[in-house]
Amino acid sequence: MTYADDRARPELGHHIILEEREQLVVSGVEEVESFDENTILLTTAQGGLEIQGEGLHIEKLSLDGGDLKVEGRVDALLYETGERGRGGLLGRLFG
Repeated sequence: MTYADDRARPELGHHIILEEREQLVVSGVEEVESFDENTILLTTAQGGLEIQGEGLHIEKLSLDGGDLKVEGRVDALLYETGERGRGGLLGRLFG
């Protein structure tokens, strides 16, 4: 069952704080598409974001507030480009 919220969602700001490549805080998170210990795929207020690393785990997630805290070694933060014709981030990863 899909939950439909007819209320207008306020525009979330998007910020990233990375400390010592081991603690990552992301604001403006709208959805976590998938995650494992090496990759986390997100939708943020600024588009798709892929977090790559080792031993990644989600320490805190609040979709109401748009906040995510990740612990583990962060190797890369990759943003989705504006090219929508290729199927988005997941389409490029698996296509």
